[in-house]
Amino acid sequence: MSIDRRLLDLLACPQCKGTLRPCRQREALCCERCRLLFPILDDIPVLLLDEAQPFDGLPPP
Repeated sequence: MSIDRRLLDLLACPQCKGTLRPCRQREALCCERCRLLFPILDDIPVLLLDEAQPFDGLPPP
């Protein structure tokens, strides 16, 4: 994933407006508050709730 750090600082979870962080070998962004993973496709984060996947444990960084 090559999302610029400045862009990552501007992105927020579409559900709770919380902080997103890279996870799953930087192939997704996760919101720990909502326990959702948002995929990154072609270096573009897909921040649609319909595309999000729940996660149970903490995903690997």
